[in-house]
Amino acid sequence: MTPARTPAQQRALANAGAALRSKGRSFYWAGHLLGRVHAARATRLYGFCRHVDDLADEATSVEDAQRALALLSTEIAAGISDDPATRDVLGLMAECAIEPALMLELIRGVASDLEPVRVEDDAALLRYCYRVAGTVGLMMCQVLGVRDEAALRHALDLGIAMQLTNICRDVSEDAGAGRRYLPASRIGALAPQQLIAPALSLQPLLRRCVADLLDQADIYYQSGQQGLPYLPLRARGAILVAARLYQAIGVRLRRSDHAFWEGRAVVPGRSKAALTLHALLTAALTPRFWRSSRGHDHALHNAFADLQHALPRSERAHEH
Repeated sequence: MTPARTPAQQRALANAGAALRSKGRSFYWAGHLLGRVHAARATRLYGFCRHVDDLADEATSVEDAQRALALLSTEIAAGISDDPATRDVLGLMAECAIEPALMLELIRGVASDLEPVRVEDDAALLRYCYRVAGTVGLMMCQVLGVRDEAALRHALDLGIAMQLTNICRDVSEDAGAGRRYLPASRIGALAPQQLIAPALSLQPLLRRCVADLLDQADIYYQSGQQGLPYLPLRARGAILVAARLYQAIGVRLRRSDHAFWEGRAVVPGRSKAALTLHALLTAALTPRFWRSSRGHDHALHNAFADLQHALPRSERAHEH
């Protein structure tokens, strides 16, 4: 039997649920497929990840944001906090055996956005995606009670795939905030301002870059979905639907010939319903939904293999 939630936990869950409904619509939609316990845990994790983002995005100055994130890192490492949101996630981490280093890596990734963002190459982009999203995939496995190392590798890849999709969708929005995630190795050392309403001469180059990054995301989506059989059945369906909804953002970008400057790619509700139904009906007929038939491509992790928690614990032990 699941212990009754304290009033503080109930408030934290309510706040996280509100954040999920307003800012994480694809995850909110897919979350309906989870069981009650897993849905509550996943919502709390999402809510705290959003809280970390808000500490960076809503601070009155870069210095205030840096101080807030530094304090948060100290509290996560110590396992003690007076802040209700942090106390709740510390409880979740204890409940689900989430390693503090994963949360610290996430905070480190968010903090990097407070500095001028000018991504140099694909490897740097993947390292960033690991920190802000691959870690979340690993923590989601813990939330769902999954410990298998193979599952962790694939979950990490799904997080990276989703973050690559986010980056392709939000190029103009990020550029307005002074951030350029499109690698210089692909588009040159363009200033973020040049990406908001790019000159005609730049548009073919930018279209190719986004097309290539979406193709790269699809490789990580494929690997991520190969990990579905390791998950509990209801979670399997929920994660599949979330992946398909996110991948559909890339489909919409492709339909506009990757012209991200023409408007934010959005998957409308009626399309979400159709994608959900199609994913669940076809998945039941697909053997790989029920059992994993392929091993993991370790080359997908080469760019960030040196990061402390990029690999499961026992794999890291073999590296030394």
